[in-house]
Amino acid sequence: MKLKLLLFIWFIALSATAQNKQLLYNFDGLPQNLMLNPGGETDFDMHIGFPLLSQIHLSAGSSGISLYDIFQKGGDVNQRIRKSLGNLDRNDFFTVNQQLEIFSLGWRDQKRRYFTAGIYQELDAFLYFPKDPAVLTYEGNRNYIGESFNFSDAAFTAEALNVFHIGFTNYYSEDFNYGFRGKIYSGVFNAYSVGNRGSFRTEISPAGPNLYRHYMTGLDVLINTSGYADLLDSENVTGIGTLSKIGKRAFLGGNLGLGLDAGFTWYPSDQYRVTGSLLDIGFIRHSKNVENYRYYGSYQTDGIALLFPGSNSPSYWDEWEDELDRNLKDETLTNTYITWRPLKINASVDFGFYENAEPCNCHRPMGRRRYYNHLGAHFFAMKRPRGLNYATTIYYDRTFNENFRGKVTFTADSYSFSNIGLLLSAKLSNFNVYLAADNLLDYTNLAKARNASVQLGFQLLFTRE
Repeated sequence: MKLKLLLFIWFIALSATAQNKQLLYNFDGLPQNLMLNPGGETDFDMHIGFPLLSQIHLSAGSSGISLYDIFQKGGDVNQRIRKSLGNLDRNDFFTVNQQLEIFSLGWRDQKRRYFTAGIYQELDAFLYFPKDPAVLTYEGNRNYIGESFNFSDAAFTAEALNVFHIGFTNYYSEDFNYGFRGKIYSGVFNAYSVGNRGSFRTEISPAGPNLYRHYMTGLDVLINTSGYADLLDSENVTGIGTLSKIGKRAFLGGNLGLGLDAGFTWYPSDQYRVTGSLLDIGFIRHSKNVENYRYYGSYQTDGIALLFPGSNSPSYWDEWEDELDRNLKDETLTNTYITWRPLKINASVDFGFYENAEPCNCHRPMGRRRYYNHLGAHFFAMKRPRGLNYATTIYYDRTFNENFRGKVTFTADSYSFSNIGLLLSAKLSNFNVYLAADNLLDYTNLAKARNASVQLGFQLLFTRE
């Protein structure tokens, strides 16, 4: 059981990602830049994404330890697990985020405004390391007499949804443009458990019938779910039935919500650019196929004074179980609840140099100089249940010619202080392909990596003659 607990946690970690897309942010040669900043710029006048292929995003991460810390060769694996448990705290986390663009389209009107519309699928989950419950499960309470194990350490969110969006970028002046994007969220699945309470404590009680006395105080654990319960019904276990239900929920038949993205780009001068954005200012109201699982109560016991079985011996295990049932209650409810989407914040400043004097058909503001090179800094933050997670990036963006461009990043975040990333984008006529990956230094041994990601996409880009 001890090893299974750690394997389960690392299974989640291997599916994990941060939602920071520092390689795509400010990359005006790709329409995905507008998904990160609705007020960003584009150097084309129309784009059409290849369905299911215009953006594929996969990554993995852990803020505390790597697989190598536990499963390296040699030594005692149990000792490494115990050491890892000691190194992790309740604010360490594992995240899961995967995105897939189903449909993507953009076009520029006669006033140079750029409109976008599309659908993308997203899977997002966030798990704080349950420090006290994990230690209690793995090591027991023998060495922790008098100490409390807090169930508030257990907190997680998980959801799968489709996002329908439409937005625009407007050039307000030669030096400033802004944009907004409206979103409709169609929830497929959600699980939410935050704000749990309660503690477990063991004390020595020499005056009692047993050496130890155990206290369960103020326990109140609540797990909200939607889109989960009916998938377990026997008549819906078949693949066709499950896919049918998921498909209906994904396309506006599930729990619905609303969201907003906003962003801007400002040029203090031709060479300096300042940008910022707020993404996923929104919520989902869960009222369909909802089940809430609650476990609560308080309890005190002097342990189990076991006797050898005899003709008149009571069933101590049965009595103890009945005592727990009388004091610790569990309920299954169907209460509506609301979840807020994880707000994301982007901000950047960069400096352009080595002027690009080639003719431009990209409808930029008149008189604006363009540059082959950009050197900048990007700040990212994301709202999670216990506060913001941060990342800071410095980058170098290089345009080699009208068909080939690249970007190199160096990022410090909760996973690593040496995250090097690379983005390459190539265009052949109207066809564009891009590939991005970060944490390149760890690709020689992914077991040592705390975070790694890959993004790629294919689309058609058009520029007016």
